[in-house]
Order: sequence, then C-alpha cells, then structure tokens
Amino acid sequence: MKLGLVIDLDTCVGCHACATACKQWNTSGTIGPLSDQDPYGKDPNGSWLNRIRTFEVKEPEPLPTKGQGCGSQKFDLHALATEGTSALLSDASPASKTVHMPMSCMQCEDADCVTVCPTGASYKREEDGIVLVDQDKCMGCNLCSWACPYGARELDEEQGVMKKCTLCVDRIYDQALPESERQPACVLSCPTSSRVFGDFDDPTSKVSQLVVERNGQPLMPELGYKPTNQYLPPRNKEAVAMMAKTNEPALSKLKKWANRVIAR
Repeated sequence: MKLGLVIDLDTCVGCHACATACKQWNTSGTIGPLSDQDPYGKDPNGSWLNRIRTFEVKEPEPLPTKGQGCGSQKFDLHALATEGTSALLSDASPASKTVHMPMSCMQCEDADCVTVCPTGASYKREEDGIVLVDQDKCMGCNLCSWACPYGARELDEEQGVMKKCTLCVDRIYDQALPESERQPACVLSCPTSSRVFGDFDDPTSKVSQLVVERNGQPLMPELGYKPTNQYLPPRNKEAVAMMAKTNEPALSKLKKWANRVIAR
C-alpha cells in the first residue's frame, strides 16, 4: 500500500481551507487552543504543515485530447515551484492563468529527510509509505528540513521538535469514524474536491485513475526522491469546453439556482 494525495491544479481556488483545517487538526487537536503564542493576534506564529503558493502562468497551449490526459499539457511543475511567475509568464502573451499550488510532504519513497536524521526520529512506514516523525526522538536539529527540497517540514519552536504532514494518520485509521470521514483533514475541507486521497498501489483507486486520465505528475522527479503525491496539470480551453458541454444539464441547474439566489 502506498498512500498519498492527488492535487488538481485546475480546480484549486487557493482558499487555504486545506491549510487551516490541517493546522487545526494537527497542531491543536479538536479541543485545545492552537499552538501559536498568539493565534489570533496581528502576527500569529506556529507550524503550518500545508501551504499554498500562487503563480500567474501562461494559458496552456491547446493539445489533442486523445491520449493526452483529457487535454492536459506537460506542465512544468519544476519551473513553477522553483522559479515562479517569471519562468512561465511571457510578456508577449496576454493570456494568463492563476495557478494555486498546495505544498506539503510528498511522502517520498526515497525520502532524504529520513536518511539524514541522526536520531532515527524521521522514518517511513513500511505498511503504507507514510513518512512520520517520532516526537520523542526528535531533537529539533533541522537537518531533515534542510534536506527536504519541498519545504515540507517546519520546526515547532515552542515544542522544539519538527512537524510535518502525516496524512492525518490518526484519522484515516480511526475505526470509530464513519468510513467516509477516514480521510486527511485537508481533503475533507476542500470545497472544490481538488484534493483526493488514496492508495497509489491500487490501479483501480481514484488517485491512480486520475493520474492516468489527467497525466498526473510528481514534483521535481529528477531529484530522485520518488514523491508519492501527484499534481494534475491545468487543462486547455478545448478540454474545459468539452467537459462543460458534457455536464450541460448540471450546469444549467446550477445557473438557475444562482439566478434565484441573485433575485432574492
């Protein structure tokens, strides 16, 4: 089993619901206060295990939909994550697209953060591939943070230990919860369903099917860490128009509902 996330860059709206839900669940639990010194003050601090980066990029070039992941282009995730807007947005192109890129632990198969940890606090579980930190062994040396190219780890200065995304391991295996709720907090909170959780070792799972259908890509695979999480690139206009036509009855109902709300 290899658990991870698929993130759709075409539907993420950058609302930060995933980031705040992640922080609430993983740094405060469900009953206590946030771990920040002053969580509601002018400059709150504390660990954020999920962050959203926003870039302005060129509109994807049209591609044949057949065999191209439903019109997805070979999107340069590396340039987007490392160089940002300047690498992808041409002054000569008036057409641009805002892309919101959530970033958290990629649950790498060959995680360098685990290799460099001097105390064995960082480890990768064999049963599901989740990378975790044993808080009792962590001494807050920051070596794992420096080794992670995705910026996925953050030192909790109050506790003196490293924090990172755990895929909400306490939720996904909680038999007391309904099966539909055994998912990471970020997935449950996403209003556009742009985050999908599942087993990449299962070819019939939704995450595996999305990667095939939409040409899912890992972030910076050239580094050799083999990240589990995959990103679905933005679709070109032809593919979006085709989907809109396919879903025309649903869109028509949505428009009628919106008109009624406006009329009120």
